[in-house]
Amino acid sequence: MIGLKLNIHRIEEVSRTLKKLIKESGTEDFTDPRYYPPPGTDYESVTMYFLVMVSMDHRLSRPGKPYEAVVDGEKYHGADLLYRLGMKMFNENPGFFTAEYLSRVTEDDVRKWLSPDGKTRPVDLKLRTILLRDLGLKLRGVFGGRAYGIIERSKGYLRNSGEGFIELVKNFTAYQDPVEKKPFLLAKFLERRNVISFVDPWNKEVPVDNHLTRLAIRWGLIDVESSFLEKIAARKPFTFDEDVVIRYYTRMAFKIVSQKTGVDPFILDDFLWSFGRTTCRRDEPLCVGEGKCPLQSVCRAFSDRLYMVGEHSYYDTWYY
Repeated sequence: MIGLKLNIHRIEEVSRTLKKLIKESGTEDFTDPRYYPPPGTDYESVTMYFLVMVSMDHRLSRPGKPYEAVVDGEKYHGADLLYRLGMKMFNENPGFFTAEYLSRVTEDDVRKWLSPDGKTRPVDLKLRTILLRDLGLKLRGVFGGRAYGIIERSKGYLRNSGEGFIELVKNFTAYQDPVEKKPFLLAKFLERRNVISFVDPWNKEVPVDNHLTRLAIRWGLIDVESSFLEKIAARKPFTFDEDVVIRYYTRMAFKIVSQKTGVDPFILDDFLWSFGRTTCRRDEPLCVGEGKCPLQSVCRAFSDRLYMVGEHSYYDTWYY
């Protein structure tokens, strides 16, 4: 098992800098019509759309096999391609986003949907089909066939003795990650779209995937053994337990960052996702030069290149 601990000193240092940066950044409203239902769409349709799309939002690309294609003259990659195809389906065949249809969806249906050019496709189409069918069957069996039924039953709670939103979505196989990446990502989407307002915001967490663990390690928010860094560098696959532990510690670290900055975890996640994509990238991070990193002075990896790691290797999962 990996030896880990939180580095409270560095968490405090990074928090002070992040507080200033986040104030200057904007938030995403998730209304871009290329990827999301437009404003004014009814709550049931919005909830169902995001429930389906987040369930599919995992491990779209693999080393040497990127998930990318041209749709309507524009090239999309990874999650952008997934959500672009989601909106095409939403506009052209809205009946797809119903419990009845999902409960009997076939692998061929999923292949045709997610392969815009007939060749490009994400891995694990069989698994993705199983997850979608599971959604449909359990929506019918547990929530009366209505995605918004989850919202109603939660009464606005994230956690509430098994009846909170996070707890309820774990009925679905796609959302059973012990670190709850997909449940909190879905909660973030639906809150931002004003479908739900959570009455227990203290229970919010950042939705942790390998991108956030990369930032936590590089910034020094968590201390890890040298063997862990070596394993990342060698791209050796991690075990289930190792993956859960590193992501859980990352979640705890960013929870403290949220508390110290006074920034909502979902807003914090907006910044972390954007920053990891544009500046602290997995490959070729922009530490210096044009667009240089504003966290240089507090970044552990900037002063100690041993911590300038990529991402831990864990592909055999549908959790994130």
